Amino acid sequence: MNNNYTLPALLAGGALIIAAIIGSVSFYQAKKPIDTLAVTGSAERIISSDVAKWTGNVSRTTDSAGLKTGSEQIKKDMADTQAYFRKAGIKDEEMTINPVMVSPVCENQSNVMYDKFGNQTCGSGKPFGYSLQQTVIIESNDVKKITDLSQKAPNALIGQGLIFSSQNLEYYYSKLADLKIELTGEATKDAEKRAQKIAEATNSHIGSLQSASLGVVQITAKNSTEVSDYGSYDTTSLEKKVTAVVKASFAINK
Repeated sequence: MNNNYTLPALLAGGALIIAAIIGSVSFYQAKKPIDTLAVTGSAERIISSDVAKWTGNVSRTTDSAGLKTGSEQIKKDMADTQAYFRKAGIKDEEMTINPVMVSPVCENQSNVMYDKFGNQTCGSGKPFGYSLQQTVIIESNDVKKITDLSQKAPNALIGQGLIFSSQNLEYYYSKLADLKIELTGEATKDAEKRAQKIAEATNSHIGSLQSASLGVVQITAKNSTEVSDYGSYDTTSLEKKVTAVVKASFAINK
């Protein structure tokens, strides 16, 4: 065999073998699983609601022949209600007046049924009268004003001869979207601190963040411990606790 061709062939073959070995090692390292540590971090903030919402309604009951009179009466009742609210400092743009709802009053309550639109009927029986109801919703950033109004208005309006009923006062926080973003960042940092503490206990240290997911946000009364798998939003308390949870996974380096 010609030595002029043998040596280059051997060198080329050796280079191919070395390249194959290097490629195998690189492939193994690329496919080597990364050890990770999964932790949960949380962050919370106590907030004071800056929006109050209160709902009330006026109602009248009339016989079948008196619907026109009843309609005129409830129109006057709502006008008197609005006048009282304006005098108490409520602006027109803070009031939402819903249309009058008319429902039949059945002689036999067992005949009460509902059609496909959710309207009440008396089934096979005939109504002996009708109930008329109109709702007013007040929403304002002046939380104290609305809170005081909800406590004083019902008795005052009833004292004027109106049939007025009140629903629970609701409290909201208008900057909740921005707060959720802030708490998400704080919860992620908390998760990182927890991971570091766990790693230190095993003489390891954490690497880069591998994955993270935001859990449900809980909005509860200030001193409440209630939570929900689907998240909660308490509207009955002026002061609330907002809690965000983040599930994160970090690489672990020995």
